[in-house]
Amino acid sequence: MKTVLTIAGSDSSGGAGIQADLKTIAAHRLYGMSVITALTAQNTTGVFGIFEADASFVAAQIDAVFTDIFPDAVKIGMVSNAEIIRTIAERLRHYRPAHIVVDPVMVSTSGSALLSPDAADALCTELLPLASVITPNIPEAQKLSDRIIQTTADMECIGRNIAGAYGVNVLMKGGHSIEDANDCLILHETGDIIWFKGERVDNPNTHGTGCTLSSAIACGLAEEKTLAESVASAKAYITRALKAGLDLGRGSGPLDHNV
Repeated sequence: MKTVLTIAGSDSSGGAGIQADLKTIAAHRLYGMSVITALTAQNTTGVFGIFEADASFVAAQIDAVFTDIFPDAVKIGMVSNAEIIRTIAERLRHYRPAHIVVDPVMVSTSGSALLSPDAADALCTELLPLASVITPNIPEAQKLSDRIIQTTADMECIGRNIAGAYGVNVLMKGGHSIEDANDCLILHETGDIIWFKGERVDNPNTHGTGCTLSSAIACGLAEEKTLAESVASAKAYITRALKAGLDLGRGSGPLDHNV
């Protein structure tokens, strides 16, 4: 059985973070493992508290996984401080997994920065260059490039800039009124751009979509699909999860991962 490790924060409501990742991995019939970087008290209406793990304990979790069940792919989500980021990067350089998917969680839905400047710098210099692919949304791509994205041409141009700056493949996720359900993949080595057309699903319950997409991509890579095949499969999975129409909670609810 293929294995996937998620390194991320815990979501007590189960819709995002570690919980969404493990549900996604299980739905793909792979074996999921986890390293928890932070505990959050949250639900569909908001986040009410964050308790960060000690960096040394994050390292201990990584070591425990890699020295026993070596993962075929790794997905990285919420990493909240510079020390944790540097620790993760150091251990990944040591173990050198074949596939690393980084969801650069940097900006909240409202546009607020989620990382301190030193943490953002560590993410960019230490973690992103290790990735097989990174999956920024529009606000995150703007943060990484210090540029404004307004058109599809901007997505392609700035995506290429990010790919060149960090030496990684970049999946530029649409949304925020720009190519709403369509994403573009920039392949660093060739410079090729592949557009993935998505179906716009009328569902306000989108909590955890970014976590779910990046985990589904990691599943595809673990199964030795190409990156393009992994992205296409992940987008199809997200569409099915949205179409299922699960409606839980008083805010933006979770997806139905059992599709």
